[in-house]
Amino acid sequence: MTLKSPAALDTEVIVTGVPHSARRRQLRRTAESYAFLSPTIILLLVLMIIPIVMVIGYSLQDKAIIGKNHEFVGLDNYVSVLTNPNFWNATSNTVIFTVVSVAAHLVLGLGFALMLNNTLIGTVPRAIFRGLYVLPWLFTVAVIAVLWRMLLAPNGVINFLLNTDIEWLASPQLALGTITFINIWAGYPFFMVSLLAGLQGIPSDLYEAATVDGASPVQRFWNVTVPQLRPIIISLVLLDLIWTSQQFALIWMTTGGGPINVTEVLSTFTYKLAFAKYDFSQAATSAVLVLLMSMVLAVFYVRHQKARD
Repeated sequence: MTLKSPAALDTEVIVTGVPHSARRRQLRRTAESYAFLSPTIILLLVLMIIPIVMVIGYSLQDKAIIGKNHEFVGLDNYVSVLTNPNFWNATSNTVIFTVVSVAAHLVLGLGFALMLNNTLIGTVPRAIFRGLYVLPWLFTVAVIAVLWRMLLAPNGVINFLLNTDIEWLASPQLALGTITFINIWAGYPFFMVSLLAGLQGIPSDLYEAATVDGASPVQRFWNVTVPQLRPIIISLVLLDLIWTSQQFALIWMTTGGGPINVTEVLSTFTYKLAFAKYDFSQAATSAVLVLLMSMVLAVFYVRHQKARD
């Protein structure tokens, strides 16, 4: 038998004990991390995961919520909604409303950001313009809807200035364009503020080098400004596509989806199925379809963010 010295025994105890203590410390840190995250996880579970699962379940049933006998019908509700002409009308209006709004948000936001970033404008005028241009972003949707309904009324300020009596929100030809314009006015400050921050983060050395190489202002914009802002622009566009495609309050409080469904979008279509026709099964089906469309955009946004990181 080989005898070990006391020093050797102490060394062996320390060496063999380190992994166990390190493992305990790691488990303690992990438990603490999940303990801090647990309130958020519980809220997400109660307020998002469980409702989504319930809505998916309702979409597979007949007479969901209000009926006593909930019959499982599989995909029949999806077939019914997808063959409903009103659903495709709402989808078409949503696409037009969203694409035009996002494109205008980008153009206006970038234009105002470039103007406010210009050194030719003094400090005081620049501060005044920033306050004025960001003002629409400070209003709530309810205030915006009431404000524009008053301005666009037949006896409102807009018709008085134009010397007309146009029914802007009641005309089948003008209603969709009118609410799109209101949404553009309300949403461009988000792009303006974000792009202005991005412009101020572009190194001046890039512009100086481009100027030395003989680049014109237009060439500097396309070859320096736009490439530097591209990650921000892509993120803003994807986020705005998700938000605008789900716009409900502004449309509901201005036109309610009318007249004759010309401003009906997917959010108002789903709302009417649930709370006007009390067909919660098809309303849940429409909500699930909207969720799937939004998830496609969300996947692109997450992939872009990972690639950017």
